[in-house]
Amino acid sequence: MLRKAVSIIVGSLCIAIGVNYFVIPYHLLDGGIIGIGLILNYTFGIQPGLAIILISIPLYILAFFSNRNYFYNGIHGLLISSLLIDFFHFISLWNTGAMPILISALIAGLFIGTGIGIMLMNKISTGGTDLLALIVSNITKINPGIFIFIIDCFVLLIGWFVIPEVTFFYSCIMVLTIDCTTYLLLKKFPSSRSN
Repeated sequence: MLRKAVSIIVGSLCIAIGVNYFVIPYHLLDGGIIGIGLILNYTFGIQPGLAIILISIPLYILAFFSNRNYFYNGIHGLLISSLLIDFFHFISLWNTGAMPILISALIAGLFIGTGIGIMLMNKISTGGTDLLALIVSNITKINPGIFIFIIDCFVLLIGWFVIPEVTFFYSCIMVLTIDCTTYLLLKKFPSSRSN
């Protein structure tokens, strides 16, 4: 229990720092539920963490009735990571734009990918669209990674109309870095990986 609590806090801190210090100042966009939260932040000024929680409510209701393990393994990661994203929003003002956008996208990918990987190694998820992908995968018997990839691409395409084209390219690099970092962490520590 203590290990799970520590992994939620450390993983959520990595995600919050990555989103606030490296993503928001450059209007980069992540895939999945974090990406939807960022789109709402960039277009309407809604706090991304709050948006993530609100958008996730129907998914968690669905998970509660379809697979309680997904619900219990995701709800804590979702709440803590979302709350920390909003709590640490002030650090987005610290990044004055002196760092090149490519470097920021790569570092953001490392931070967010590490945070997600730490939580997944301990059978915790940040929920959101990953949760939807797991539920649909159980019904269709298709690898959830395919659904996650499709959802990420869809969110990035929506973001294409919201953010300037130049940041779209760097957002794609960031998402690729997140996926690679998460994959490498899970490959390095396969005994802890969630099913």
